[in-house]
Amino acid sequence: MTSRTGRNIEPTAALWSERADLAESAIVSRHLRKLWGIPGTQLGVVGWPPTKRDRGFVSWHYWWQAHLIDCCVDAANRAPTPARKRRIWSIAHAMRLRNINGWTNNYYDDMAWLAISLERAERTQGVEEARGALLALEKDLYAGWEPEVGGGVPWRRGSDFFNAPANGPVGIAMARLGRYRRAVEISDFLDEHLRDPDTGLIFDGIHLPSGELEKPLYSYCQGVTLGLETELAVHTGEPRHTERATRLVPAIEERLTEGGVVVGDGGGDGGLFNGILIRYLALAAVMLPGDEREQVAARRTAATIVRKSATAAWENRLEVEGDPLFSADWRQPARLPGVAGAGSFTPGGSVKSSRHPERDMSVQLSGWKLMEAAHTVTAAGL
Repeated sequence: MTSRTGRNIEPTAALWSERADLAESAIVSRHLRKLWGIPGTQLGVVGWPPTKRDRGFVSWHYWWQAHLIDCCVDAANRAPTPARKRRIWSIAHAMRLRNINGWTNNYYDDMAWLAISLERAERTQGVEEARGALLALEKDLYAGWEPEVGGGVPWRRGSDFFNAPANGPVGIAMARLGRYRRAVEISDFLDEHLRDPDTGLIFDGIHLPSGELEKPLYSYCQGVTLGLETELAVHTGEPRHTERATRLVPAIEERLTEGGVVVGDGGGDGGLFNGILIRYLALAAVMLPGDEREQVAARRTAATIVRKSATAAWENRLEVEGDPLFSADWRQPARLPGVAGAGSFTPGGSVKSSRHPERDMSVQLSGWKLMEAAHTVTAAGL
């Protein structure tokens, strides 16, 4: 923002709260619908404008819905209302129905994200209905650890690929469910097997027992590792977790930002990657312990990335009927999507971007996460 005198004015926490309200309103109006007309359910339509498959929830993307719940918890924690609390369980209930076979599936990252969102819902909003789901998810996530190949949790049941996008959220879920020993094992696994010695960032994953590395450096991987190390730094007090988180933040700033704004422009599953990074940068900004110069600097850097990214995304939004439509690349103006070119599945099971990634709910959820994160760090005085 710029004042009439031409000086930059930092948005207040109240202003970020208003922007988060608008991001929420956009998701609610464009994406939330009853599942198959069933009372008491809501689920996120994965594209806007939607295809017939989207409206019928033929495509529904389990892990996107888990992040939708997490955003709803953010809003309820920031400004509690009965409607916001009810919405959390209406989405979780719809997920259970749409998943057909219970709460769990074959993908450990999917289950971890749902566990993270429901644990927060129960702990911060008193959503007691989440307890049964959490018991089922916790059992499968804890059992996913495979010591016979050297540890780690595979991407999916039976896979030889042990990646950060599964291990990071499983570790966070384990920490928040009080399974600190398993969370520590996962953090040590990530640091030993997937930390790039040249950049300090976290590789995508490793095939075991062959040891073949997959070396892309995704924002998602940095976010979940930072979140896990921050959780463990707070709850175990072991210095190595604070040190790892403290080292990771400047590596993120150097390699994954431009002018302080997180880079990246993907849709599909990738549309959530930067939002995940932002969520855990905000967590580190407000929770990472330590009063030494490096730790203070890491918290400030994390908060600055959040605020600059949020400012850029807001300035580059489109307004459609008064609500924001965020760009997949927060540095570039958003484009109005059409129904053509809807995202589809890859042979490996991930979701490809729509022709215009702004169409994908994943991209818009990242925008909502970003507004909530900016409120979080600004309200904390960072």
